[in-house]
Amino acid sequence: MISNIFNIAARSLDVYRKALDVTAHNIANADNENYTRQTANISTSFPDKVSGLVWGSGVQIDSITRIKDQFIESQYRKNSGENSFYNKQSDLLSRVEQVFTEPSEYGLSDLMTSFFNSWGELAVTPDSTNLRENVVTAAQNISTRVQTINQDLATIKEDTFNEFNSKVQTLNSLLSQIHELNVKITQQVGTGAQPNDLMDNRDALVNQVTSIADSQVYYDTKGSVNISIGGVLAVDLSQSIQFSVKKENGDLKLTTAAGHILQKIKGGELGAISDVYSSKIPDYLDKLDNIVSTLFNSVNGIHSKGYTNEIPPQTNINFFSSYEAGSLKINSEILDDPSKIAVSADGTTGNGDIALQIADLNNKQLINGSTLVDNYSSLITGVGNDKSSSDSLSYSSGLVLQQLDIQKSSVSGVSLDEEMSNVIKFQRSYDASAKLIAVADEMLQTLMQMV
Repeated sequence: MISNIFNIAARSLDVYRKALDVTAHNIANADNENYTRQTANISTSFPDKVSGLVWGSGVQIDSITRIKDQFIESQYRKNSGENSFYNKQSDLLSRVEQVFTEPSEYGLSDLMTSFFNSWGELAVTPDSTNLRENVVTAAQNISTRVQTINQDLATIKEDTFNEFNSKVQTLNSLLSQIHELNVKITQQVGTGAQPNDLMDNRDALVNQVTSIADSQVYYDTKGSVNISIGGVLAVDLSQSIQFSVKKENGDLKLTTAAGHILQKIKGGELGAISDVYSSKIPDYLDKLDNIVSTLFNSVNGIHSKGYTNEIPPQTNINFFSSYEAGSLKINSEILDDPSKIAVSADGTTGNGDIALQIADLNNKQLINGSTLVDNYSSLITGVGNDKSSSDSLSYSSGLVLQQLDIQKSSVSGVSLDEEMSNVIKFQRSYDASAKLIAVADEMLQTLMQMV
């Protein structure tokens, strides 16, 4: 029947026009990093049965789907979280490294060495006012440096806490947006539609979530995405959780509005921030505190047994008055009058045995079989190793992520060459369908002329 030819040709025109629309949409989004290539799935339409014979009815579009490899997507999200963790950790540890300013003449290592050397010089000429003032100045330099390090590390901790809060607010916003898209997408899926562009937008948000915190992602049959963070369902079709920050035993943790405290976040940017805030900086501060406390106690232990350069000589005087909250303070009496520095072991003029004993502390194994300077060097080495490890893991995870991104692009990315090839193919099919209509029209005209 000629009418059947018209129907098949008209349906074919509509199918290839829509296929060209999909191709044009791909080309328009070629530079959109969040876009997933779409394809029109074309199949034979359901045939007609007339007079016992089965007649083909042409072509139809079954669906317009996104081209995605879910395994690659899952691996990409996992490695993206790891890469974000090490990148953020490396960035924060770089700031910590700058606090110690090692090696340099202003570093605590050189300042401690200069301090002990000043005692050695004083031991040679115990009555020298200038050398006594040099001891006080060297002690003040240590005091200032120790306080600066503690204050700077405290500032970094405060900054990391604020950044943690900011990231949590960003996370809450992303979860809310994902929930809204879940509702829209499932509504359209329920009507048989395929909201590909909305799904792309949602996947981009999901990738941002996994880079902020280690997350478990699951797509259900209704088209909704469910994300769990720290053992808690953060978002699904029915709701999205709004997290807040809680300090608990020195750790940064997330808590829900219902008061549920999540497991410690171990991945993503939040995991890195939490690790530096709760573990690494406190560890560095503890080691520094142990070194300065040992310096405080060792110097005072010897100094208090010595005699001042006064008449009559005084004894039982501490060189340092206190060490609390990262602040090392020198005895105010010594600051006002350096003659109160005790260098004599027996109270006689010219005796510098106490000064010599304090100078010898520089070579004493006072902590874990090592000297104070060696222990401090070990601390600096530890900071450097942590930074180097983060850099290395950031680089290696970045390479893996780069390879996954290449694989992802090869599957889901838009190839302009391939799309232009489709344009030619669909255009020719469209032209052929149009010619088929022209042929059917000529056949119809021939029949009408015969009547």
